[in-house]
Amino acid sequence: MSGPEPPRRGALGLATERIRGLLPPAAVLLERAERSTYQSDGLTNYHVLPGLVVLARSTGDIATAVRACAEFGVPFVARGSGTGLSGGALPDADGVLIVTAKMRTIEEIDAVNERAVVEPGVANLAVSDAVGGLGYFFAPDPSSQQVCSIGGNVAENSGGAHCCKYGFTTNHVTGLEIVAPDGETYRLGGWMAAEAPGYDLVGSFVGSEGTLGIASKVALRLTRRPDAIRTVLAGFLSTDDAGTAVSAIVAAGFEPAAIEMMDALAIEAAESAVHCGYPEGAGAVLIVEFDGPDGEVAVSAAAVEQILVDHGATEIRTAAEGPERVRLWRGRKSAFAAMGRISPDYIVQDGVVPRSALGEVLAAISELSVETGIRVANVFHAGDGNLHPLVLFDATVPGEQERAEALSERILTTCLDYGGSLTGEHGIGVDKVGHMIEMFSVDDLDTMQMLRCAFDPAGIANPGKVFPTPRLCGETPGRRHAHRIERAGIAEVF
Repeated sequence: MSGPEPPRRGALGLATERIRGLLPPAAVLLERAERSTYQSDGLTNYHVLPGLVVLARSTGDIATAVRACAEFGVPFVARGSGTGLSGGALPDADGVLIVTAKMRTIEEIDAVNERAVVEPGVANLAVSDAVGGLGYFFAPDPSSQQVCSIGGNVAENSGGAHCCKYGFTTNHVTGLEIVAPDGETYRLGGWMAAEAPGYDLVGSFVGSEGTLGIASKVALRLTRRPDAIRTVLAGFLSTDDAGTAVSAIVAAGFEPAAIEMMDALAIEAAESAVHCGYPEGAGAVLIVEFDGPDGEVAVSAAAVEQILVDHGATEIRTAAEGPERVRLWRGRKSAFAAMGRISPDYIVQDGVVPRSALGEVLAAISELSVETGIRVANVFHAGDGNLHPLVLFDATVPGEQERAEALSERILTTCLDYGGSLTGEHGIGVDKVGHMIEMFSVDDLDTMQMLRCAFDPAGIANPGKVFPTPRLCGETPGRRHAHRIERAGIAEVF
């Protein structure tokens, strides 16, 4: 049985007392056991016990907590559903974690203007469910869309399987209500209008990973449901053959709604978990989906089926709307969660490469896997080159986690070597901060910091994330901000 919590001291203690005096008791979590629930996001090898947890139910609750943080110089971190995979919602031990998961109201649906206004805790899929009867859907579809929140999608600029046609979250947000790091509430961009004049502050905020403030309401662009959908699943002997087929589809000028790839390890895990019935013995599968006018979809799908056959497909299945299409997608949608069937632990990475380099990069990852003796399962958005290699390991084997983490970092470096990027949709968070200097120059990073400082001159919004040397605005380069993290049981300070 846990004893009474010791009183908080210093700035955090002052902020805590201010917040407790203004919010209902149930909204403020003080006990260690309650706070420990929120010590990590989906990247569980990083964990920090938050100094205080606030369960916000309104914009006013968020503003109350942030104002207290601003007054006493206390760092704060926003958290939605906690499904992030880069440590972006990792708390601060001496700060306040502001959880928006209870803010689940869809406030307005305007089908005429193809807009919806939602609170940040609304689940991604809930938006499509709410507007489906009106003939619309919300296009960004992360694999975790049943549980991930719109606020988290905004913070990380999430994508999903259909991003190669429809783009990422930033392409589907027209306006934001935000609580800035000074505790004031502002509106950015348009609300129901398609565009707003002036600087694209919405574009700056989306993908800023909580370093510019907290989104308290989001105006979303809705997309009309297509007349027809055709899904094609093809089995291949190897990822090389599947990668060549992807390049051929793109070179032929087709624009599928989605092109997804899974290798043999990913297929094995999915079969074990959900019995998806993918082609037996396949070294890789591709899922290619078209949507749009019925005639166009039929012609495009038939042409792509021939391309797949010409490039070594051993089996092809097709489905339109209905249960069979759901079955074709089941394995891909369950792939991340299914990894527990073949490995006790794994790291999900999120590098991006040019589509023309897919085959070479997959071969390089395979060589690294053989060299290190660490298995890597590949399941990813082939349509836009967004790789999600899953590095498999057993944390109970001495040294294996460290070797897996080293391999994961080498995979990211390989993506950069081929002209790619550190992240497609998971964000930099705390996991990839050390690699930012490999992709950007010091001047690039300082320019990004200038934007951050315009929103957050005190540096209290999600400190220690994104930038490799997080520092307060106005400080000389090189001074480091102390941020204690428990990583794999080892204390680190950034």
